[in-house]
Amino acid sequence: MKKLDELCKDLEYDVLFGSMDREYSDLVTDNRKLTKNCVYICIKGANFDGHTCVRQAVDAGAALIVVERNAEELGLADGAGGSSIIKVDSTRKAMALISCAYYDHPAKELTVIGITGTKGKTTTTYLIRSILEQAGRKVGLIGTIETIIGDVHTPAKNTTPDSPELQKMLRQTADSGCDTVVMEVSSQGLMLHRTYGIDYDIGIFTNIEPDHIGPNEHADFDDYIRCKSMLFRQCATGIVNGDDGHVEKILENSSCKVIRYGFREGLDYSAQNVRFTGSGSDLGMEFDVKGRVNYPVKINMPGRFSVYNALCAVAVCDTLGIDEKTVREAVTKGHVKGRIEPVKVSDRYTMLIDYAHNAMALESLLETLKEYHPKRLVCLFGCGGNRDRNRRFEMGEVSGRLADLTVITSDNPRNEDPMDIIADIRCGIGKTSGRYVEIPDRKEAIRYCIENGQEGDIIVLAGKGHEDYQEIKGKKYPMDERVLIADILKEMNLTGGEN
Repeated sequence: MKKLDELCKDLEYDVLFGSMDREYSDLVTDNRKLTKNCVYICIKGANFDGHTCVRQAVDAGAALIVVERNAEELGLADGAGGSSIIKVDSTRKAMALISCAYYDHPAKELTVIGITGTKGKTTTTYLIRSILEQAGRKVGLIGTIETIIGDVHTPAKNTTPDSPELQKMLRQTADSGCDTVVMEVSSQGLMLHRTYGIDYDIGIFTNIEPDHIGPNEHADFDDYIRCKSMLFRQCATGIVNGDDGHVEKILENSSCKVIRYGFREGLDYSAQNVRFTGSGSDLGMEFDVKGRVNYPVKINMPGRFSVYNALCAVAVCDTLGIDEKTVREAVTKGHVKGRIEPVKVSDRYTMLIDYAHNAMALESLLETLKEYHPKRLVCLFGCGGNRDRNRRFEMGEVSGRLADLTVITSDNPRNEDPMDIIADIRCGIGKTSGRYVEIPDRKEAIRYCIENGQEGDIIVLAGKGHEDYQEIKGKKYPMDERVLIADILKEMNLTGGEN
């Protein structure tokens, strides 16, 4: 039988009403899903406060209501009926610990690897999973693109889900026979204590730059850093980018063993003799790992940031005892959907799909591709509607400055007129001397790039990445750039590599 005192044994709380020596059924955080004998946790969000529904929970017959307010603030002058009510300092932390207990602490049955940082989380997550799977482990994945449990791939709603959903995923991962889970850990997830109560075997820091700062996100860059650093107070080993200028702040008050990787000599894992390789649709990097291991590595992903991602994966897998041969072979095969993903269109030029959807990511992407010295760097992108307009001006300025040709098109216009968004992007490009064309229909914009690609070009389709839809007026329509490319080639009576 499931008892409240067992469910809450890891909490510090005061009992305001009732007894903890009783049984419960479901765990609920949504007042629309209240059931008799459930545990209801009152969460205060940006737009709704669950504490306003305490009376509703009492009337529904909740076994336990968890609050962070005093009895006189709850409006229960006539008592709590048959419900028990406890007060905690933070209902978000309580929700995380209760969720761990509700699902019988699944993280304790897994090797848990968490990755945080501004860039590189997704690629590094997939690389680590790929290597560990080839080494014979069964690995679950929780990330920005999807959740992978066994053979089941489920599109993700949040990078780091709320703690009840996260613990449910971890329970499913453990029950599916997985021995390891690798997961992206967002700053929002840390700030809102979604991962509270999880003891990570390995925590990873990729890098940090100002991002996610604003209403309902982080107050400033210092707060962003503070939230990222929380991961390193709940992991046994921290594997961190030793080149990042903020790494020591990230490690402040950490309690973990620290392993550093990067380009600098003297780190635990250092990338030396870095070389840009490949041509056409096959751009890559080669480098030598020096430090705790010493061997050459080749990856089929372009750019120095890809070296960082691969080097981090090497450090993780070596820490877990994976042999050199497995690591080298697996890293070579590494690719992530929508992250500098090559699409074979022509032998004469390179076409890539990437998720870069803000100025910082686009600038990093274009600067990376320029290091391959293309004849022309062509950048196709649009911007999402109902979002900060400054992003459009900034992305337009970045592409106008770094690309030889910008193809302005539509992304997810949502409830805005696509031509208004395009006008804002044009305004940003106008601050530069960059050449551009405007083709609102994304398929026709891609067709233009394919038909006008020149020998030695690098063409990048930015902004959509792994997304397979376009959102217009509140409705999502199927739109996968890979499908669009295949359709265009078919209409042109071509197959990839012929034109």
